[in-house]
Amino acid sequence: MDLSERKLKILQAIIADFIRTAEPVGSRTISRNYDLGVSPATVRNEMSDLEELGYLSHPHTSSGRVPSEKAYRLYVNELMKKRELTSEEKDAIASRLYGNVTELENLMKQAAHILSEITNLTAFALTPRKEEDTLKYINLLPVDEYTVVLMLVSESGKVSNTTVHLEKPAAEESLRILSKSMTYNYRGKTLSEALTLDIIENFKADAESMAMFERNIVPGFVKTLEDMLNVNLYMDGLTNIFSLPEYNDLDRAKMFLEMLDKKEDLTRALINRENGVIITIGNENKEEAMQDCSLITATYHVDGKLMGKIGVIGPTRMRYGEVTSIVEYLTDNISDAFKITEGETEGETEGDDKGNG
Repeated sequence: MDLSERKLKILQAIIADFIRTAEPVGSRTISRNYDLGVSPATVRNEMSDLEELGYLSHPHTSSGRVPSEKAYRLYVNELMKKRELTSEEKDAIASRLYGNVTELENLMKQAAHILSEITNLTAFALTPRKEEDTLKYINLLPVDEYTVVLMLVSESGKVSNTTVHLEKPAAEESLRILSKSMTYNYRGKTLSEALTLDIIENFKADAESMAMFERNIVPGFVKTLEDMLNVNLYMDGLTNIFSLPEYNDLDRAKMFLEMLDKKEDLTRALINRENGVIITIGNENKEEAMQDCSLITATYHVDGKLMGKIGVIGPTRMRYGEVTSIVEYLTDNISDAFKITEGETEGETEGDDKGNG
């Protein structure tokens, strides 16, 4: 059922008020604080309809309503307005991001710290380790007519597999030739280098085979590469949750901190997220421990290469529009910040060499 314009405006007002106050929202509050041109009785009726449709819930201890995960998803997809950062806010972020940082790891630690401080949420950053692995060979192993196991093996001996389902049968000989071609194109490439190459352009021999490769195998190949990346996870603002009403319950706060303490599980979950700016709310998170939270993540690049992810984790009552704007601004500036600091370091080294000559 499509919501009427009036229902959408009332729902948007309820979400905005709840995000701001963390208090259940009543019809009088909406009528008094939001110029919707309807009476409290009309608002109350519309809120009852929204509750029946699953967009609101009704805590037993209050006459007000709170948004559901379904409401937040509608809000993020259709109602949310990203807040444009002011020039002062951008300058403040840039001045700290472009500070005296000479390594990517330190730059991302600083970025996570800035993000945590501004949003008052727990922030994190994934960076590739310096000793990055390289690919040794790639194999496509048929399981049955429509199923193939894609195997990637690195020089360090690390093996990662994923199952690929084909639209139509592929001959074993075709898979063998494709395996050799992929190995030829990617052997010796680091995992992050392989992720930045134009995969489709590397395979143009046979149009029909390529069509199947593009639709069926490329997604699995990219996903397996990402799974193999050796990364560091940095977190900042772990104690920020104690200032949020959702975590006044110490047991809930303890569960949140215990989840963040399982770094391997958290790292795996973050790696497995899609690229770009991704928002997942509550039960949309596959990991059971995260189904009480919302995550906003974004991928960042340096010199055109995909390097990692940065983002925040917190309660579903999150300032989605504002946090998304901040995350996007940071990711847009990370590459330039690293170029500047890297250039400054090279200049200092050249100057030192000349002075010593």
